[in-house]
Amino acid sequence: MPRFFVWPENINGERALIKGPDVRHIVKVLRMGPGDRLWLLDGSGYQYAGEIVKAELEKVVVKLLGKEPCSTEPPVRVVLVQGIGKGNKLDLVIQKGTELGVARFYPLQSERTVVKLAAEKAEDRRKRWQRIALEAAKQSRRAIVPEVEPVLPLPEILRQIPEACLKLVLWEEETSRGLKEAMRDFKVNYGRVPGEVFLFVGPEGGFSLDEVQQMKESGVIPVSLGPRILRTETAGLVAATVVLYEWGDLGGAPRG
Repeated sequence: MPRFFVWPENINGERALIKGPDVRHIVKVLRMGPGDRLWLLDGSGYQYAGEIVKAELEKVVVKLLGKEPCSTEPPVRVVLVQGIGKGNKLDLVIQKGTELGVARFYPLQSERTVVKLAAEKAEDRRKRWQRIALEAAKQSRRAIVPEVEPVLPLPEILRQIPEACLKLVLWEEETSRGLKEAMRDFKVNYGRVPGEVFLFVGPEGGFSLDEVQQMKESGVIPVSLGPRILRTETAGLVAATVVLYEWGDLGGAPRG
């Protein structure tokens, strides 16, 4: 059955209301109408089986037939702190990161970020990136839509990170510790897999020594991805894939 996101405020008892661009897709493209069934996701990890009772050009009304947890979310939350690159590189990172299972994105304005965004333009970009995350979540059958945070400088992001998570920065100058070793060490030292992993990725010019020092002082561990230097739009996706393969559900059989 087709799947659509509907926000909790549009769910009232046994009825749900679909508005916006999805209405045209349901009515004009899929040509669905009363009696047709679909899945609705509320963005918080639950899905609803539903049956259309009214399909108009402005809205679709759905009768809810049942609610259950959606099993498409990985057991570890990966948060990607991505330096803003030139052009539309962050579009790609958010789209593909959402498909992989990244839970949250922090667009980072770092020292070597070439593109400097004024407040109004930064918010416009954030809204665009959030729409990209929504569309990618639909396509990949995610149970949630990853949140794209406002564009922030490094110190502000560091202040928001919880203490208990694993924090890693991908740094091309790191030669003694790889990503796999850092993950292994965490599990050995704490006897468990972390509930949340933050991955920091610099822009095209990477992080400055001062920024790396700031991160170290906040408990962020520098790691290498290996002997080859990856582009900014590649590095975070590769690191997220490694974490979600080792500690998540990538590579496993579908659940539920």
